[in-house]
Amino acid sequence: MELITVILLILLGVILLLVEFLLIPGISIAGIGSVLSLIVGIVLSFKYWGNMVGIIVLVSVVIFIPVLLYFLFKGKAMKPMILSSDIDGQVRNIDEKIIHVGDEGETIGRLAPMGKSKINGLSVETRSTSGYLNPKTKVKVIKIEGNTVIVEPINE
Repeated sequence: MELITVILLILLGVILLLVEFLLIPGISIAGIGSVLSLIVGIVLSFKYWGNMVGIIVLVSVVIFIPVLLYFLFKGKAMKPMILSSDIDGQVRNIDEKIIHVGDEGETIGRLAPMGKSKINGLSVETRSTSGYLNPKTKVKVIKIEGNTVIVEPINE
């Protein structure tokens, strides 16, 4: 009877671990139940059969579970569940031939402190150095950082 109890507890732990990985990701009842079931199964093997069998069960569980998870995720069964597309998009940087430091433009929407502005006929992402700016505010380019243009309001 003890043998069946230990085997069932370890199998329950493995099944709950698979449920945790495949169906309910995150730390949930299945994950906690899995860990508790495995620990109780290992502790009972120490209690019923002594140190030698307990250590064999412990080492077997510690080796078996990572190997099982490795082959599960590397196998064909998981291929439909794993995203395998590559992202080939790129961030478009500001063309410094079109927009230069010192150019002037106008905000399209409110800069809070980021928003859109029209500079040299282009609608670009801008960031204000002086906080919030209302729409239709005249601005001047003071710096270009990647795909963001840093602007300041023009005081007229």
